Amino acid sequence: MEVERQLETWDGYVDWRGRPASRGRHGGMTAASFVLVVEVLENLAYLANASNLVLYMSKYMHFSPSKSANSVTDFMGTAFLLALLGGFLSDAFFTTYVIYLISAVIEFLGLIILTVQARTKSLQPPSCGANAAAAGLCEEASGGKLAMLLIGLYLSALGVGGIKGSLPAHGAEQFDQNEPRGRKRRSTFFNYFVFCLSGGGLIAVTFVVWVEDNKGWQWGFAISTASILVSIPIFLAGSALYRNKIPTGSPLTTISKVLLAAVVNSFNRRSSSNAIASMATSPSLPIPETKDQEQVEANSKLTPTNSLKFLNRAVSNNPVHKSVDCSVQQVEEVKIVLKILPIFACTIMLNCCLAQLSTFSVQQAATMDTKIGSLKVPPASLPVFPVIFIMILAPVYDHCIIPFARRATKSEMGITHLQRIGVGLLLSILAMAVAALVEIKRKRVATNSGMLDSHSPLPITFLWIAFQYLFLGSADLFTLAGLLEFFFTEAPASMRSLATSLSWASLAMGYYLSSVIVDIVNSVTGSGSHKGWLSGQSFNHYYLERFYWLMCTLSGLNFLHYLFWACRYKYRSTQLSENDGGNN
Repeated sequence: MEVERQLETWDGYVDWRGRPASRGRHGGMTAASFVLVVEVLENLAYLANASNLVLYMSKYMHFSPSKSANSVTDFMGTAFLLALLGGFLSDAFFTTYVIYLISAVIEFLGLIILTVQARTKSLQPPSCGANAAAAGLCEEASGGKLAMLLIGLYLSALGVGGIKGSLPAHGAEQFDQNEPRGRKRRSTFFNYFVFCLSGGGLIAVTFVVWVEDNKGWQWGFAISTASILVSIPIFLAGSALYRNKIPTGSPLTTISKVLLAAVVNSFNRRSSSNAIASMATSPSLPIPETKDQEQVEANSKLTPTNSLKFLNRAVSNNPVHKSVDCSVQQVEEVKIVLKILPIFACTIMLNCCLAQLSTFSVQQAATMDTKIGSLKVPPASLPVFPVIFIMILAPVYDHCIIPFARRATKSEMGITHLQRIGVGLLLSILAMAVAALVEIKRKRVATNSGMLDSHSPLPITFLWIAFQYLFLGSADLFTLAGLLEFFFTEAPASMRSLATSLSWASLAMGYYLSSVIVDIVNSVTGSGSHKGWLSGQSFNHYYLERFYWLMCTLSGLNFLHYLFWACRYKYRSTQLSENDGGNN
């Protein structure tokens, strides 16, 4: 009877009411489809503000171009970094289902605050004329007005972080990874997750940005507020179909415990006969029984692997204290986490390049002719180019490129995750080189036209900026989808949400790194009587092309760093190891 029940239910999963999830009823692509629709609305709400926020900061809050750019990257960085919190809570205490709902409500409250401030003139700094703005005499937001802005922004950031940390993992958990069909559908889900993310972005950078520029920011914030509000009932509509992974306790506790045990046991010299223990004799923390591939592999291991041998010291028949008694399974899980961290670190520089799409690239376009025929395009709508390209490439990649690669390589994956990430890193190098060349051309036009100090649009079309957007958008498609699937697939079952959140944490650190590099560049180049490359009120006097060449050089060095680690990484999956040999 017990065997029949296990065949009919998903071990380790429950439905939204906490009852065992049924195989025929819960999970699958239909359940994941609700997640994809919600992602369209969620990213619409987030990107509608983030893509144009730098202009809101400069025109309405009267921040300098540099401070506006740093404020935006700090906001976006915080939002993505908080994804780690959402992922941690999903793995440790709550389900991804619950974390999404809580986070959506928090983002909704933050957007309401921003909408009220944008609608009420008394909650904004005094308006400022063009001449005063050019002279840097406008009054910046301060005091209660600045506090209200920051509270609204960072409440939204907290909500966005929770959603990013729970929603992708929630969708991916709907598929059975023990069957090839389930793994292939999960790969398709991640491709279409990026497609839907781009779909929300397309609406955000076209319709919503147009509304913000032509009808007022209060309407832009209101659309974002309505979007996140509508996403909640749509997410709830799929409740009866979801299978929710049961939280298994804090993954950070396991990591800390293994690291501490390894250090303690290395100082407590014991005989080599005690160095290896059977899981049966090692009373580890209780882990729910499940048929997931990770658990099957872990339960089959009686001795630790030879990689990261230092951690093997955490396993002992005679532990110093029961609080640092570790099983082989726990040691192997921590090894997996440590092995994926170098890959994570190598993607931070790419996301530092992506940060430029929301800051300096928008400001570049704002100085150029933004008309296409009789249509005037808002500068913040420039991301429409990579967004459309991603929406075209994602289905082509999933339905044409991957099937061809699978036939050619005779492997389940076709193109490995690390190969896909590597292509994204390479494209980011090209993007920065293109951005530098375009800026040189823009400055030449401004100089030849005698318009370096003019606030009128330069006689050069903003479509030149589209090239750097195209390359960076393509890099984002390859890297983000590859990272999400790589972290989810490689991570232990008890740490999947947290590991998937590393994709967003990489974005966060990239945005923070962008702010740090800008500050360092201004500090180093602004010594003495010289102005920094990226300082001052007039954007045409910036040495932005030098900054882009610096980013190109750093990205090239980062790519070499990535190749070092990627060529040494071995996938957990036996099939991938046989076909790929662990090298990419």
